[in-house]
This record gives sequence, C-alpha cells and structure tokens, in this order.
Amino acid sequence: MDQTTFDTENASKLEDAAQRYRYLSREELLWALSPDGDETVADLGSGTGFYTDDVAPYVGHVYGIDVQAEMHDHYHEKGLPANVELVEADVADLPLADDELDGALSTMTYHEFASDDALAELVRVLEPGGRLVIVDWAATGDGEAGPPLKTRFDVDGVVTTLRDAGFRIEFRAARRETFLVVGDLDA
Repeated sequence: MDQTTFDTENASKLEDAAQRYRYLSREELLWALSPDGDETVADLGSGTGFYTDDVAPYVGHVYGIDVQAEMHDHYHEKGLPANVELVEADVADLPLADDELDGALSTMTYHEFASDDALAELVRVLEPGGRLVIVDWAATGDGEAGPPLKTRFDVDGVVTTLRDAGFRIEFRAARRETFLVVGDLDA
C-alpha cells in the first residue's frame, strides 16, 4: 500500500475545527483514550497539534510524534502546552524507552505509518495494558475527504492486524468515512 504524509503546504487546514470534529470529536477521542490524568501518551502523526491540544489537559505528558519537521514548526508557531514534547521520528523507530507509554493515539494518520515494524515498535513502547486508539479514513468511504481510497484500510483488517500484534480489541466502529478502533496491549 502506498504510504503518504500530509502536504505541509496545507497545514493550516489541520486547524479547521468544524472540519476536523466532523470526523472525530474531542469528546469521542477522550472517551476512547480514557485518561485518568497522569498518563504518558504519544500522538502518532501529531501534525500541527490539533488533537494533541485536546488530549494534553487530561494527561501528564504527551509526545507529539511526527516525521515532518515542518509540522512541528507550525505547532511551535501556534504554541505548545507545557506538557507536550515534540519528537521528530517515524513510528517504526521511536526514540522512547520500552514500556514508556500508557497510551498512544493516531488520528487520521494510521494509513501513513501502518507496517509490521511500526506495530512492533508500538508494542515495545506501550506498557502492558497500554491503550492504542486509531481513528482513520476508511477504505469503504466515498473519498470526498481525506487521502485517496487506495491508501486507506478497512476496519476489519486493522482489527485483525492489531490482534495479531498482541492487542485486545475493546471497541471498533465503522462509520461512513472513518473507523475507530480501541485496543489494549495484552499484559
């Protein structure tokens, strides 16, 4: 599958709350992540920090992970919450310690990093019982928004891949254009 990253020339579009919340609300994301206030989490493909900013007040520390330095530049210009640390890295090669994360989230970026290496890395950095939340563009969507259909995944395939990697699926939903999967890493 072709993997692409979001065009940094369009980074300002990532701050359009009406458009972003149409596909994933802050409340839905927080419900899926279920933070208790002191977790260390990673936002995988954090971009300009739109959803990172939504999560930051509810956790202890957030790593904003992105492969594009330009996205971090946009986030710095906007201003970072005090508990957010930006890390330029590929999900398949995270500069984090084993079992360092209580949780990780991927909002509309799974299609950019999905690979066996990335999942193995997530298993390494998530503590046993750690939560992974994936919301992404569905292969079954009509493609009116988001990346090309050929780069998307279907929810059943993602669930199978996560189970095979050692995640216990707690919730899954297929929607018109997107899907949501919540999994906890088996202890």
